[in-house]
Amino acid sequence: MEAIRIDDLSKTFRIYADRGQSLKDKLLSPSRRHYQTRTVLDHISCAVGAGEAVGLIGKNGSGKSTLLKLMSRILYPDSGTVKISGRVSSLIELGAGFHPDMTGRENIYTNASIFGLTHAEIDSRLAEIIAFSEMEPYIDDPVRTYSSGMYMRLAFSVAIHVGADILLIDEILAVGDAAFQAKCFERLMEIKAAGTTIVIVSHNMAQLERICDRTIWIDGGSIRMDGPPNTVHPAYLEEMGKRQQLGTPMQPAAASAEKTESPPEDSPAKWTKIVLLNKQGEETDKLRTGETVTLQMTYRADPARAEDALIGLALYRADNTLCYGTNTQREHLEPLHFQEEGTVCCTFTAMNLTAGTYWIDVGLRRMDMFAYDYAAQAVRFTVYDPIDETGIARMEHSWSGLTAGTASASIDRGEQNDTGRT
Repeated sequence: MEAIRIDDLSKTFRIYADRGQSLKDKLLSPSRRHYQTRTVLDHISCAVGAGEAVGLIGKNGSGKSTLLKLMSRILYPDSGTVKISGRVSSLIELGAGFHPDMTGRENIYTNASIFGLTHAEIDSRLAEIIAFSEMEPYIDDPVRTYSSGMYMRLAFSVAIHVGADILLIDEILAVGDAAFQAKCFERLMEIKAAGTTIVIVSHNMAQLERICDRTIWIDGGSIRMDGPPNTVHPAYLEEMGKRQQLGTPMQPAAASAEKTESPPEDSPAKWTKIVLLNKQGEETDKLRTGETVTLQMTYRADPARAEDALIGLALYRADNTLCYGTNTQREHLEPLHFQEEGTVCCTFTAMNLTAGTYWIDVGLRRMDMFAYDYAAQAVRFTVYDPIDETGIARMEHSWSGLTAGTASASIDRGEQNDTGRT
């Protein structure tokens, strides 16, 4: 059974460079009425099953939020159809439907009534809504005095207590403290288990992997890919990584990166080549979770001027998350004694990263941390994981006490083919 059906959906917007606002402007300056037509969604077709959780991903401006607004009937299509089966609750914009001069309690009644609840139904759920939002001390204060996090708490609490058949969420779960975000996701999992259909827009791949059965990648107003998160996300992150390489490189967070200043142009030691090698010694940019891989770093130096050095590594995921960082000094290894040319290797016996696109920054520093050279995004690579795992890293583990059945109780990960079957 389908909860949402979208057929051949298109939506365009008029973009005015300088639109006149008054009748005088429109009569005396007709040229100001010129506009460009921008197609945001171009003949989109898809379906969401009842009880299914679907994530929408894509770069900013790809049409994700527009599609969600069409589902919630905030906007209407130029062509095509959107069929919705059941009551819809949406969190499209933070605090939408809240009046700033009304109290939190009054806004609960107003907002919930927009979702279709009667006054008696709101009365019966009021205490639970307030308790979940943790807003008891402020519930009778005007909403204009609330922070964005307080808005989010109240709006989310109302939306999930409506008892809707379909829940639409656009990005706002990034607002609020970590504890409340965790609480929200726990409740979303409960709602999903109860059979509610969920469609969520987010740039946070980890969030989507936790809750979604499917991910739809929207690119340039069209559906680029539709499938399980562990299939769509690696392809999406790899594509974003390629586009990033063609544009301005993403810079790592200063607090966690090895780099603190740019190395001098006349540095006495510099990297000349950095590559990633597979177990067969071949250059690669693709590997499977758990595979052995070697980072090979070649340098050129002036031994008369270059003092002993340390090497630092910082591993990042394509969303700029620092996954791992180390250096040879921290690991109590001997400093690098420079020759005119040399090669240093670091072998990861099991690259236990989950599916996604990653890069490694490589730093070369004097022992007093003066920078000789720093190779940002020295190597980029994509990890493919045949197991449907979430998070950043695989934790090696084993199971016992399970009987063999249709789901294998024991999986030899080293003998899997590309589909993940033994």
